[in-house]
Amino acid sequence: MVQDYQSPVRVYKYPFELVMKAYERRFPTCPLIPVVLGCEVIEDKTSSDGATRFTERRCKLNVDAPYILKKIIGVDYVFFIQKNNLNLRTRTLEIEAYNESFSSRVYVLEKCRYFVHPDNTEWTCFEQSASLDIKSFFGFENSIEKLAMKQYSANIARGKEIIEHYIKELRDEGIEHVPRWVRPENSPEDDDVETKKASELANGIGKVTVCSKPPNEQNSFQQSPKECKNQLDSDYIQRYLGELTPIQESSLVQLRKWVASLQRGKVPSDTMLLRFLRARDFNVEKARTMLSESLTWRKKHNVDRILQEYQTPQVVSDYFPGGWHHHDQDGRPLYVLRLGQMDVKGLLKTIGEDGLLKLTLHVCEEGLKLTDESTRLRGKPISTWCLLLDLEGLNMRHLWRPGIKALLRIIEIVEANYPETLGRVLVIRAPRVFPILWTLVSTFIDDTTRSKFLLYAGNDYQGGPGGLTDYIPEEFIPDFLGGSCKSAVHEDSCQISVGDVHPDDDSLAAITKVQEVNQIPKSMYLTEGEMEREGLGMTEDSIYKSVSLSKGQVHEVVIPIEDPGAVITWDFDVMRQDVQFSLFHLRDLIDVEEQTQCTSEGEHRSVIEKSWEEGVEYTCVERPIICRSGESIQGSQVTNNIGTYVLQWRYHHPHSHGPHPHAHDLLNTHKAQLMYYHEVLSSADYRGSMSSLQSATSACPSR
Repeated sequence: MVQDYQSPVRVYKYPFELVMKAYERRFPTCPLIPVVLGCEVIEDKTSSDGATRFTERRCKLNVDAPYILKKIIGVDYVFFIQKNNLNLRTRTLEIEAYNESFSSRVYVLEKCRYFVHPDNTEWTCFEQSASLDIKSFFGFENSIEKLAMKQYSANIARGKEIIEHYIKELRDEGIEHVPRWVRPENSPEDDDVETKKASELANGIGKVTVCSKPPNEQNSFQQSPKECKNQLDSDYIQRYLGELTPIQESSLVQLRKWVASLQRGKVPSDTMLLRFLRARDFNVEKARTMLSESLTWRKKHNVDRILQEYQTPQVVSDYFPGGWHHHDQDGRPLYVLRLGQMDVKGLLKTIGEDGLLKLTLHVCEEGLKLTDESTRLRGKPISTWCLLLDLEGLNMRHLWRPGIKALLRIIEIVEANYPETLGRVLVIRAPRVFPILWTLVSTFIDDTTRSKFLLYAGNDYQGGPGGLTDYIPEEFIPDFLGGSCKSAVHEDSCQISVGDVHPDDDSLAAITKVQEVNQIPKSMYLTEGEMEREGLGMTEDSIYKSVSLSKGQVHEVVIPIEDPGAVITWDFDVMRQDVQFSLFHLRDLIDVEEQTQCTSEGEHRSVIEKSWEEGVEYTCVERPIICRSGESIQGSQVTNNIGTYVLQWRYHHPHSHGPHPHAHDLLNTHKAQLMYYHEVLSSADYRGSMSSLQSATSACPSR
């Protein structure tokens, strides 16, 4: 496989002539490049006017390889040919080097050039490219390729250091200025062909513009087409993009050239290109594919204009519990989301899945804009933002299946189009129900992103090593977490819930009744017809089942469990009248077919025989609760025993009081109606996620 390298432009803030004098000193050997054992001059000729000089050298390099590999290939040294074309008239130096040893098996070609900075004639620029193709090498092609790239990267990294070293040496000797070339009297302007060719080449070089200032960015895109052709400056990379290895710099330059050659008008910013490269481990081809798909997606959905055109829906302004909040310890913009207080169902029923997606994209675009501002203000590269995820109040309502489906779709879109934007995710006050949610969504998050999650259960985030103050300045800890900083994140959407948590530490059981008063009012919900007209339709008919109950009737879902530790989850809404909900466990396994018999043909009869004795044939796992009309109920149960678990809903007929004992009966002539959904999570998935949570919070997270 051919390996290509393309450097950014390195800038020496010294005149070209001084740099050339320093460059000459690196021959025949250089202590900073010990791999070069010596250089023999094969040819050296200068034009009559002294303007051009051609030098050819044969360089001897040590084979930096394991002893056994040296013995197999049979040599300790390899030889390279280096050709230099210096033109003092145009102030350029062209260098070409290729391997003489193993030339039939290995192809190495390096081209370098020094030239005057186009915006400052007292500065000198340098760039280089190289190509490595190992055709065959005694079966050690991969090993040789890795060794060669490793050695080459090390030498590249020292390139600027070498010139600086010899310039300092010259200054120590009192040499701080080298006069420019002056044409001798009575000498023709171009006294030989070589000078003319070099001049023509230099004219092309002189047209290169070096990008050494931060580009004017908007929505992650540079607006000037001319800037797209600029060569990246290594100082600019370090200042605005961060420390990169030579190979990573090369990948960035290659991807930038590819994009500039294809795009018309707006071109992705360098920070955006770098994010896609990091997401694909700096594989240029994979990053190019990912970026191409994302650019198409952005154009199709007009994402570039979302910051200017997005209008925040009133329900989001009033009820969405998230917002930007200062910055973390590393200067990253900090976004706070109180997920446990978010009415997922209410948001989806009012703005739809696409509305929630647009809200998420708007946050992502804001994050990119804020990172650019932080980079300029702080004088260091900041390309990611920090997410503080507060899970207080998280319950089974958040496992509403359409909500999970929407969340997974949003995660998939964000992962594909905003890679490497999250620097850290602080998950705090994680309740016992969190491992179930994590099990469902973590598989859709890539490994790199998952590694950025720091999880805190209970109050583990407070103080001490590894606490929030290690990651967020103390003065910016939000007030709702015990800090002194007032947060703008909404609290009026908080879900007040009444929960019953099983006392057994080895199980997780909860039944949650979410009070209607602090939810998004159902009066704001769109009808199914409105959602379809607005393109916000949600397909939940195949997930939720509807059932009606008359007085004296019950409806049951029979769940055989042969996998102790599996988690049963349920979610239901009482649409009309009141119902009583219970959870039972039967010692014996009941055939799944009997579940149909229990509820078919409107019979609504119980599998629990009237003659059975509680505590013998069956047990009541959760005490019955009365669920009122309009309430949403969620719950979960870790199954500790093999057998059959029964979710039971019963028509609730309250006792009447007062002078007219039959008045309530006269008013309650309608059947009770509910919609429900249940799911069983395997013990392996659940236990694995709980273990991950416990292991992540048992020790202080490291920065």
